[in-house]
Amino acid sequence: MFGLLRKKTAMPDAASALPGRADPIPTAEHHFVTGRPLAGPYPEGSATAMFGMGCFWGVERRFWQVPGVWVTMVGYAGGLTPNATYQEVCSGLTGHNEVVRLVFEPSKVSYAALLRTFWENHDPTQGMRQGNDVGTQYRSGIYCSDAEQERLARETLAAFQERLTAAGHGRITTEILPAPAFYFAEDYHQQYLAKNPGGYCGVGGMGVTCPVGTGA
Repeated sequence: MFGLLRKKTAMPDAASALPGRADPIPTAEHHFVTGRPLAGPYPEGSATAMFGMGCFWGVERRFWQVPGVWVTMVGYAGGLTPNATYQEVCSGLTGHNEVVRLVFEPSKVSYAALLRTFWENHDPTQGMRQGNDVGTQYRSGIYCSDAEQERLARETLAAFQERLTAAGHGRITTEILPAPAFYFAEDYHQQYLAKNPGGYCGVGGMGVTCPVGTGA
């Protein structure tokens, strides 16, 4: 049992990662709640963001409720296996994280405000897990589209760490990386909690507020 747990919390290397496939796996075309296209086209002037905060079902619902977020989608990113399936990701042999990719309108919501939602709605100190969900797919991550997003991500990390330290919590383990390839998750995962209102959510903060990103 310990060996299996260690396997699921250790990132695979290229030799041990699953091969995946050349073609994308089937998924939904439109957002179940808003009807907007998941793969575009998107509004002129919109921007993208990508976050990993544990199980992506509850994370996606949290972000589609934010005013100024135009559309959300869930998928896999940050690993080695192209076009992985959910079962493959759960094996721990893809290296992928469960992520939410969102398209937002900067005139209505700032990236800093989205980062505040990120920090306040999960525990970023747990390494390769989130609550009872254990594995590389549940790690905390911010995947940046450009240098400004990375600057803000690191700025808010430092500010939130100060609050966590003052409250007696540990060090943040969130990875901050340039946005990797995004692979859509299966149809049934898209907007899962709108389709299954009583389903598992998993989103929960630490009761500590982030002092950055209060504006629109």
